[in-house]
Amino acid sequence: MKRKTCFIPVLFLLAGLAATGVAAAQAGGKVNLNTATAEQLQALPGIGPKTAERIVEFREQNGPFRRVEDLMNVRGIGEKKFLQLKDLLTVGPAPSGGESPPEQAAGSR
Repeated sequence: MKRKTCFIPVLFLLAGLAATGVAAAQAGGKVNLNTATAEQLQALPGIGPKTAERIVEFREQNGPFRRVEDLMNVRGIGEKKFLQLKDLLTVGPAPSGGESPPEQAAGSR
């Protein structure tokens, strides 16, 4: 009986990690859409290699994400998938040198 009670906290811990997303739990925070690599994006639930690469390409072509909702402009990210991800994401400053002027980013969408 004692053995079962030891596993219960572990199960709750694993359930919590799954609910919040492994990437966010490992980093102790949210995944920044403007700095995350394709590999980091793949750690998010429902994001595979192709979608992760599309997110990076979108960012490179259009400049940094201004809002997490802009992720829905990436092919393969619909409202349903976005709603699953939104609490795991943030948009912080882009790395210096890779930032496009706001007019260019907005005009190319």
